[in-house]
Amino acid sequence: MASVDLIWKNGRFGQTSRRDAWWGESLLVFLGLGAFIVYGTWAAFQGNHYTHGPYLSPFYSPEIFGDSAHSWFGPKPAWFPDWMPFSPALLILWAPGLFRFTCYYYRGAYYKAFWADPPACAVGEPRNTYLGEKTLPLVLHNLHRYVFYIALLFIVVLGWDAIKATQFDDGFGVGLGTVILTVNACLLSCYTLGCHCSRHLCGGGLDVVSDSPIRHALYQFTSKLNGNHKKFAWASLISVGFADIYVRLCSMGIFTDVRFF
Repeated sequence: MASVDLIWKNGRFGQTSRRDAWWGESLLVFLGLGAFIVYGTWAAFQGNHYTHGPYLSPFYSPEIFGDSAHSWFGPKPAWFPDWMPFSPALLILWAPGLFRFTCYYYRGAYYKAFWADPPACAVGEPRNTYLGEKTLPLVLHNLHRYVFYIALLFIVVLGWDAIKATQFDDGFGVGLGTVILTVNACLLSCYTLGCHCSRHLCGGGLDVVSDSPIRHALYQFTSKLNGNHKKFAWASLISVGFADIYVRLCSMGIFTDVRFF
């Protein structure tokens, strides 16, 4: 243990006594998050092909201002600066983006994968100082407990989008897009409700949680979701990207939506 501690504190970058493929998980996280960030940024700036019939891409929901039938308040407002690129996604993505950026799991994941802070447990770091989370940009992580409440509103909106995805021009129906948007809403709900903030909301402030049967039941439920927080974090990330791709391909006429009934 002493030799490991010495390498941790004073070793060169990447130096370690570990013999396993310690770099494997960080590499996968780097590739996975990197691919999502690149695609998500591109998709957000497009400003088109984000709807198809009753389907609305989760990247653009809620569509506060926009040209589609899903828009809450109509097209681009007159007060919006002409010199700024306009896309309905840019008005709302800051909230789920900030929620994930400040998420406890993602923080540990991208600290290793993108900042090598550290690259892995008991592996030499590229720096000798640690400033903690009291300076920018890491101090922004304190916003997580507040952005959580905004994230709750988003899962309600996405759940409503899943319901609207059954309302076709010829009446009620279920298509492949309906299933994709519904699964996406469920996975995002499991990820959000499994957050540590959710557990604190359900069980915090009580000396004995079991004294409140309702809050105890909610606390147990969120705790079970929290035990799979990492899985739901990745599953919901993939489902959001896949849902946008599906709606986009259908909107562009590249793929025809499968209608089950």
